[in-house]
Amino acid sequence: MFRSNNLVARLFERQTHRSTPGTNIHRARQFYENLVPSYTIYDVECPDHSFRKFTEDGQYLISFSRNYQELIVYRPSWLSFSCCGEECDVHDLPPRANKFSSFFTQLYCVSLASSNELICKDFFLYMESNRFGLFATSTAQVHDAPATGGAVQGVPSIEKITFHLLRLEDGIILDKKVFHNDFINLAHNMGVYLYEDLVAVVSLRYQTIHIIQVRESGNLVDVHAIGEFCRDDDELFLHSSAQCGTINENSRQKQALLNSNEGVPNSGHSTTPNVFLSGIKQRLLSFIFQGIWNEEADETNRVQRLKKKFYFHFQDYVDLIIWKVQFLDRHHLLIKFGSVDGGVSRNADHHPAFFAIYNMEAAEFVAFYQNSADELYFLLEKFADHFYTPPNNSLHTNFISSHSNNLNACEQLTCLKNKSVSFSQFVKKTLVSLPFTCQSQSPSPYFDQSLFRFDEKLISATDRHRQSTDHPIKFISRRQPKIPKFKIKPGPEAGNTDARAKKVSSFLFHPILPLVISIQQTMFLQFSVVNIHFRK
Repeated sequence: MFRSNNLVARLFERQTHRSTPGTNIHRARQFYENLVPSYTIYDVECPDHSFRKFTEDGQYLISFSRNYQELIVYRPSWLSFSCCGEECDVHDLPPRANKFSSFFTQLYCVSLASSNELICKDFFLYMESNRFGLFATSTAQVHDAPATGGAVQGVPSIEKITFHLLRLEDGIILDKKVFHNDFINLAHNMGVYLYEDLVAVVSLRYQTIHIIQVRESGNLVDVHAIGEFCRDDDELFLHSSAQCGTINENSRQKQALLNSNEGVPNSGHSTTPNVFLSGIKQRLLSFIFQGIWNEEADETNRVQRLKKKFYFHFQDYVDLIIWKVQFLDRHHLLIKFGSVDGGVSRNADHHPAFFAIYNMEAAEFVAFYQNSADELYFLLEKFADHFYTPPNNSLHTNFISSHSNNLNACEQLTCLKNKSVSFSQFVKKTLVSLPFTCQSQSPSPYFDQSLFRFDEKLISATDRHRQSTDHPIKFISRRQPKIPKFKIKPGPEAGNTDARAKKVSSFLFHPILPLVISIQQTMFLQFSVVNIHFRK
């Protein structure tokens, strides 16, 4: 820990004192207490784009055109200018400082969407190892689409969803993956999860988890599809069994024709094909049954327990659909199940849900929890970093604050737990965030809760729009609780003239530099106010 708050003294102390082994990066991040975005340029002259986010390594700024047809990628630079005299800090910035191009250089503009498609503005995944970007385009939703071909009733349909793999260095489209007449929740990366070179795509409409590998050559390769079938040879086995059943059925019908005087086949055998549950649903039901079976050793009690806990809720288990998925490692998936209504609604917090851990290699479930399970909560409380699986083991995402690696975040969680009326309701509220959304948190050191304190109702590391306020958002030092280190004020410098208009703000923090973009926009209007906060 540094003894002084002076930047020069800290640099000298770093040269003369060795840090504790394993704490070099933590000690380096403490310099951000002195390197803060202390200056704001209000209402920057910038192109009318929808700005998405910085990549995790800070090399690119992703944005889309307002018609959501084109991708525009920028390289963060820095404002540079010269002044005459010794006291440069007292000089005003040059007029060109108010331009977006003074801070960012446009690399290229690529057309992604066709005439009837739009870019999904909330979807973007970044592979830092090879600097690939995964984008998505789609056509409009059809809410009352008929459930055909094994689709789930009540889930909307999208005629075409296209995933585009781009090399961000030059904007070359390397490969595409298209889904037809399907529904994938692309808002804030909800329906897609990236782990190293594997991508899990959840088809809500057909209840299938598509595992896709991103090759170094830039190809999207289908690896596995988990849903109707769980193993690669399941479909072959069922088709072989169906052919044998068809042959036996035809033999019986021929025999019935020979034995009948009128030549009418015997109607005692139904010609309607059997309807099976999907492979993953059968494995889930089997795991639930086996778990309840093993709870009791006595045969009589076992039967009663099965009636109460399994057969009574059997139809509820059958009606469960997959909501969301995340990788725990290369072989295990954390899957969230719930009702159809919860799967397609924007707010599924009040819908009942279940969590299951699925082993893809063994094609079996290894755990099943309700959304009020104490066991799962205690695992999340103690090992939250294991749920925040960083893509490609990115160095920048390894230091995102959580209650398992940060004392201040842990104390905050304990305070919320003590204030809650019911522990069961607190557990449900905490587990709502599972499975975690991929790349949804900013790795900026200014969100490090061991360095700064801020109002999480107004701003946080999570990638979401926030209700805008006319008051500046303060970032206060943890070491000196009474000293605000810097402030961020979205919107015009003089404040908003129309207090009745509902406004929302979003904040794009650079993962390394003291650079922040704040964007304030009025609901249902395209006009937005862009401010740039940086260290002068």
